[in-house]
Amino acid sequence: MSVADTSAGSPSLPRIRTGTFVDRLQLRLLWLLGFSGGFVMIEPAPYELIALLAMVAFVATGLTVRPAHLPLFFGLLLVDIGIAIGALPVLGEEGILVWTFVSYFLSLTTLLVACVMAEDSERRFDALMAGWIWSAVAVGLIGILAYFHAIPSADSFLLYGRAKSTFKDPNVFGPFLVMPGVVVLARLTFEGRLRQIGATLVLIVLAGGLFLSFSRGAWAHFAFSVALFMVLSYLTRPTTGERMRVVVFTLLACCAVALVVAALLSVPQIDRLFEERAELLQSYDSGRFGRFGRHILGALLMLDNPLGIGPLQFSKYFPEDPHNSFLAAFAAGGWLAGTAFAAVVFTTLAVGLAAVFVPSPVQSRLIMTYATFVGVVGESYIIDVLHWRHYFLLVGMVWGLSIASRSRRRRPQGP
Repeated sequence: MSVADTSAGSPSLPRIRTGTFVDRLQLRLLWLLGFSGGFVMIEPAPYELIALLAMVAFVATGLTVRPAHLPLFFGLLLVDIGIAIGALPVLGEEGILVWTFVSYFLSLTTLLVACVMAEDSERRFDALMAGWIWSAVAVGLIGILAYFHAIPSADSFLLYGRAKSTFKDPNVFGPFLVMPGVVVLARLTFEGRLRQIGATLVLIVLAGGLFLSFSRGAWAHFAFSVALFMVLSYLTRPTTGERMRVVVFTLLACCAVALVVAALLSVPQIDRLFEERAELLQSYDSGRFGRFGRHILGALLMLDNPLGIGPLQFSKYFPEDPHNSFLAAFAAGGWLAGTAFAAVVFTTLAVGLAAVFVPSPVQSRLIMTYATFVGVVGESYIIDVLHWRHYFLLVGMVWGLSIASRSRRRRPQGP
């Protein structure tokens, strides 16, 4: 079954059709963009190089900017202007220039993906997700093998006894696996039996890597996004049989994930760390200068600093970074960047929610993306996502697919 045939019902993945040289080039670059997002141990990362090549290629071969893209464009522009103002007083400090450059570049990648996904949406989504899934499997295996010291230099892929794989932090590694996990779950739900076997194996690897990251935020993110995917898929399926299929296969997938977790918990060292990480509040969450205490004190500090205190400056005022993306935006770029960032986030949520119920060829793909994005927005309240490549990728995907959904809306058939 081809991608085009299944887009209206079952979201087939990841099958790239051949076409002209330009088509193949664009799809391969999107594959590389998805794949490179899993290797972020340094900044700038390989992702930036691939994104730059993709920008040049798409602009040179044709990239359409629609009026519907303008709210996203102006929102990101205001964020970047605020960051520029906040960064000026501390620009000479180490790391500030690179941090600011990466922030600007991620805004550009968001706009690129939003424009790209609005055209030829099914093939481009499938190409991007094919690379992302392969990357997730690769980094998931690295994380699992490193945790059990089954590969050379295993400690390079661990942090505080937790798998971080090819990321700087386990709290980024875990969430990176969520979108591929949701997409593979969709494939498991709607595809044929042979492809379901492959999807199950991939889901086991992703579940193992996600669990061994011991990221409470990533665990909650995955659980919430899967639940939202199931609810939205159930509500938008046209027949009772398809709705029951969503429920049954989602529950079966959850059982498979639970078996993976149970098997891992049979290892004593994993069981001990799980008991520690499973507590709702850790020692660093509570107290005057704990995670949530810093949220309140940081917000009060921002009231006295309308231009912000500059990027990477928060930890000079408090024991640790803010661990809150909205507060981080206010700190880095003042009221302008903070307000604009919140506006971009909530506008994206609103645009996506309006589009997921629109019957269109991209509806199922948008549901997967939107469910993941809502989950990561929730997680962004307890962690800083301002430099998460896949976060800005999801923003662009929600906008692009939402625009495509409205422009390609299916109209009811006449009698």
